[in-house]
Amino acid sequence: MGLLIFLILGFVVGVVFASVSQSGSIKPIIVTTIVGLFVGLLLASVRIVPAGHVGVVDLFGHVAPRPLPSGINLVNPLSRVINMSVRTQEDKEVMNVPSKEGLNVSLDISVLYRLDPNKAVEVYKTVGANYKDIILIPQYRAAARGVTVTHEAKALYTSERELLAQAIHDSLKTLVGERGIIIERVLLRAINLPATVSQAIEQKLKAEQEAERMKFVLQRETQEAERKRIEAAGIRDAQEIIAQSLTSQYLHYLWINTLNQNPNVIYVATEANMPIFRAVNPDEQLIRKSPIVPKEKEK
Repeated sequence: MGLLIFLILGFVVGVVFASVSQSGSIKPIIVTTIVGLFVGLLLASVRIVPAGHVGVVDLFGHVAPRPLPSGINLVNPLSRVINMSVRTQEDKEVMNVPSKEGLNVSLDISVLYRLDPNKAVEVYKTVGANYKDIILIPQYRAAARGVTVTHEAKALYTSERELLAQAIHDSLKTLVGERGIIIERVLLRAINLPATVSQAIEQKLKAEQEAERMKFVLQRETQEAERKRIEAAGIRDAQEIIAQSLTSQYLHYLWINTLNQNPNVIYVATEANMPIFRAVNPDEQLIRKSPIVPKEKEK
């Protein structure tokens, strides 16, 4: 902007001197001076605020109550415009935090934040443009330590870390929210525990998983035992029903029917209705016959 003003003024001065040298009158100089001052004041009053920023107008220590939006704005040419970003920004920190057991844990944490546009003037007046170093960083270090000291180291190492990050977010939001800083999210990127503590936690988690597996096995075996108990009860009931329906005639029929399935056995009914059985296989008869023993001669 300043270079453009100097170029325009240089061009106007050159035109004026060329006109004076031809006419010999100073009237063009006066008119050109007035026009140049007007154009210079107009150009000096134009301020451009970049996208994603708001402008705070400071005139010799007097700050305008309302910030300037992004784009072209007309302000007092003697005032100074401070551009303050309202975009989402990230700050990363690696800090040592204490746990509930008194262990020092290395925590790699990042916070996503942005400036509230409606409070940009207040932040500039009370803190300044470097509000991040003055308000945000000390507060979220304190918030992180205040939350981790109430949790065990295992919570930093397991799925509870999301709950821990949310607790840090809520604490930090309470601390800096009223000062014009909006906290969007807190991320726990890396957690480094001492080697002995990491091994102990891994062994404990492994034991807990094994205990859960044994609970599942016990539950499965209990269900299997219950299934066998129900099956045995069903068999017992079926046998009782069958025993009540069995008669001697029915058992006799089953016996004959079973023998009838044997191709080596036939039966013939008698007058007393009692079957007579004999073997069809002659080899089997020979096997069953007792050997003939010769009688001793009479003396």
